[in-house]
Amino acid sequence: MDFKKYLNDKKSLIDQELDLYLPMEDADPSIIHKAMHYSVFSGGKRIRPILTLATAELLGMDIKNALHTACGIELIHTFSLIHDDLPCMDDDDFRRGKPSCHKVYGEAIALLAGDALLVHAYKMILKNTEIKKIKKNTILNLFDEMTRCVDTENMLGGQVKDIIQEKMEDKKVFLCNLYKQKTSALICASIRAGAILAEAKKKEIKALTKYGECIGLAFQITDDILDMMQDQRNKNKITYPGEFGLKTAKIDSEELIKEAKGALKIFNDKADFLYEFADYIFLRQR
Repeated sequence: MDFKKYLNDKKSLIDQELDLYLPMEDADPSIIHKAMHYSVFSGGKRIRPILTLATAELLGMDIKNALHTACGIELIHTFSLIHDDLPCMDDDDFRRGKPSCHKVYGEAIALLAGDALLVHAYKMILKNTEIKKIKKNTILNLFDEMTRCVDTENMLGGQVKDIIQEKMEDKKVFLCNLYKQKTSALICASIRAGAILAEAKKKEIKALTKYGECIGLAFQITDDILDMMQDQRNKNKITYPGEFGLKTAKIDSEELIKEAKGALKIFNDKADFLYEFADYIFLRQR
């Protein structure tokens, strides 16, 4: 498999679908639609929706039938990034080398743009009703998966913990739980969404869930390592390498990657992309 070509090809598919689906920038009220487009097309790699497509494909599904879901997941991701960057949250002025949404359009419009993307994400997932091969019960299961991913037990709850940063006795447990909620939850849900759409067997979903949880944690630890090495970390927040050192962080991330790969054994040699993606997480520069 040509890993980079696979990423680029799937990214193009997702970008095309998102461009077709989102309201046009000049549609009234244009300012919020411009803010939505600005954030959605700001240079994201589309990792999460690509994982949805790759998982569906692994399980024998035509990826065109998984595109609506994949794009909905990307909109959820973008919603979370807009809100995370707000001054009342992580207070980041830049995202992917460009001014954050609130720096360009103001805090109020950025907040509403994030809200709008979350609404459109679920509308996008609802478009699965137009695909005859996808059962209604499968769509309900998918909705349950994606709402649980965002709720206060996962993404929203993780953001709360990140803001409060309460006194903790075990920093490793705290950080791992935080990363599971803020980062791993959506990555894992992206993979599980592909499995749900393809009506995977229980043992397949269990294996893919383990894979998703491990690469999700490894992804965030690696992000923290890169931030520290490039001197881009927020010194007001605790991070994995900040607390335990770069060496330990790298060792633990590598161990998580091994666990993730181990979970894929039931698919024999069919999960090439997922194997290579696990390596990509550990070796990436950004």
